Amino acid sequence: MTVSQVPRDGGAIAYEVHGEGPLVVLSHGMGENRAAFRHLVPRLVAAGYRVASVDVRGHGDSSARWPTYAPAEVGADLLAVVRALGGPATLVGSSSSAAAVVFAAADAPELVNGIVQVSPFVAPPNPNPVMRLAQAVVLRSPRLFGMFHRTLFPCGRPDDDAAYRKELVAKLRGRMAAVRGVIASVEPHWTARARDVWQPVLVLMGTKDPDFPDPGTEARAARRLFATAEARMIADSGHYPHADQPDATAADLVEFLAVTFRA
Repeated sequence: MTVSQVPRDGGAIAYEVHGEGPLVVLSHGMGENRAAFRHLVPRLVAAGYRVASVDVRGHGDSSARWPTYAPAEVGADLLAVVRALGGPATLVGSSSSAAAVVFAAADAPELVNGIVQVSPFVAPPNPNPVMRLAQAVVLRSPRLFGMFHRTLFPCGRPDDDAAYRKELVAKLRGRMAAVRGVIASVEPHWTARARDVWQPVLVLMGTKDPDFPDPGTEARAARRLFATAEARMIADSGHYPHADQPDATAADLVEFLAVTFRA
C-alpha cells in the first residue's frame, strides 16, 4: 500500500489509490479513516474504476491539527486530491463527509461530474440534554467512540470489524478535536449549497440506519434539495452500507457511475 499526500494550507491530506480508469474519490465520516472503504474499494476497482480513498483532515494519516474542520474546507481538500490525480471525478461522501462533497461539487463543477451522499444529515442532530452530555463525553475518548461506532451496525458487522475498530481507536489518539470539529455547527449548512449542484446526485441510505428515526424519509428529504438526484435504500444496512452491505452498495454505485462518466 502506497500512501500519498497532497499539501494544503495548514497541513497535508493523505490518500491511497487503487485501480485504473475514471476517478472515484471516497471520503469517510466522523472518527473513521480511509480503511472504512476497505470492502468497497476492490469492488469498484473490479468494475473498472480508479479509486482514491482519502483520510479527512485530522483523521488517519492526514495532519492531526487544522484551524478548521468545516465541510467546505474538507470539500476543498477533496478537490485538491482530484487536481493532483487528474479529474474530473465522482465524489462519494459518507456521513459527515456527505456535506463536504456538496461544497466541492458547487465550488468546482469542472472537476466533479457527480456526487454520492451516503447517510447524509439533512438537519443537524438535536439531541436532548442527556444525549448531548453523553455525546460530549464520547467525543473526547477514542475508546468510547469505538464503542459508539459499534452501535451503528444494527444488522451485522464485517468479519474484520473488530480488527478495524481496534486500529480506528488507535488512530484517534490525539485527534479527538478533529472528530468534534467535522460535526461542529457551521454556516452555510450544506443544504444551502445543494441548489448550486447541477451534476447528478445519488443519496444512499441503510434501511436500518440508527442515526435517523426514519431513514427513508431522510433520504427523500436530501434528494429533494438537488436539481437532479435520486435516493436508494440499502436493505438490512445501518449507517455504513459500504461496510455492512458492500455488494449492494457497489452495485448501486457502479450503476450511478456509468451515468456520471457518460454525461
